[in-house]
Amino acid sequence: MEESSTPIALDRIDRRILRLLQNDGRLTNAELATKVNVSPATCHRRTQRLFDQGFVRAVRAEVAPERVERGALAIVGVVLDRSTPESFGAFEEAVTKLPFILDCHLVAGDFDYFLKIRVRDIADFNRLHGEQLIAIPGVRQTRTFFVMKEVIDNAPLAF
Repeated sequence: MEESSTPIALDRIDRRILRLLQNDGRLTNAELATKVNVSPATCHRRTQRLFDQGFVRAVRAEVAPERVERGALAIVGVVLDRSTPESFGAFEEAVTKLPFILDCHLVAGDFDYFLKIRVRDIADFNRLHGEQLIAIPGVRQTRTFFVMKEVIDNAPLAF
């Protein structure tokens, strides 16, 4: 999947294809073509172009966390001991190697990063925190927020 440097303009059919795929990535080309009212060949060509141009990064299954013993969700604010490109780089390299971290965002404000982490339970988080999170290079402080209820999670992009 190689992104082109020349952006394409999205028309209403392209946007509809993207919205439909966000809601159900398992749609067949024939089903997608019917829903956007174009021929299967045209739909396939447009869909492939959307992938090739980088509008679609991936198609994957959304696994139910509680079914695989990852029902507890924590958001962790991280403050680094230094604000330098090197410290940010070392931190980012380290977190990409930790499979329990779902998301990592560099942010402005009181924290340097926010991490989204799924674990079995609070005891599981406590173990990971003590053994791995606070051992990440440059971490000065963490503040953990346990999610009580997921109101919206991974909603489709609105465009």
